[in-house]
Amino acid sequence: MTMINVFLKELEEESKTTKKMLSIVPNDKYDWKPHPKSMNIRSLATHIAELPGWITYALTSDGLDFATTPYDPVVINNTKDLLELFEKSLVDGKTHLVAKNESKLNEIWTLRNGEAIYSTDTKAETIRHALSQIIHHRAQLGVCLRLLDVPIPGSYGPSADENNF
Repeated sequence: MTMINVFLKELEEESKTTKKMLSIVPNDKYDWKPHPKSMNIRSLATHIAELPGWITYALTSDGLDFATTPYDPVVINNTKDLLELFEKSLVDGKTHLVAKNESKLNEIWTLRNGEAIYSTDTKAETIRHALSQIIHHRAQLGVCLRLLDVPIPGSYGPSADENNF
């Protein structure tokens, strides 16, 4: 199996769980955050929804410089729009996980803000990082939703809410 196929399979599998989690964000809780230093649910959920787009960045450029391309997140105010953003990002990322891009995976990709370099990795490592970030931030969202007493769907099997543990 090629690396592109591995990434595509993982993205497809993780997207199922991510959709379940994003679909239960209450429309009246987008401004809520568990701690003053935490992101609010809007920022966190929007970030999760945009992350498949990092696959596109990795495979279509040599890097991202926030000094020349500032981050300007889409403002999401409801779960319907959140799911639409995720679907759009997912389709975009999948579009680039094709066989012809296998040869690009060992090329270097740099994340920076002007002279400050945050990371220099291969494009494969950048894709791996994006997939890991989806999982990581989805878990953060799960904690936020749990604190709001929203029943949590299972990720890799049933959740405590689904099994009444």
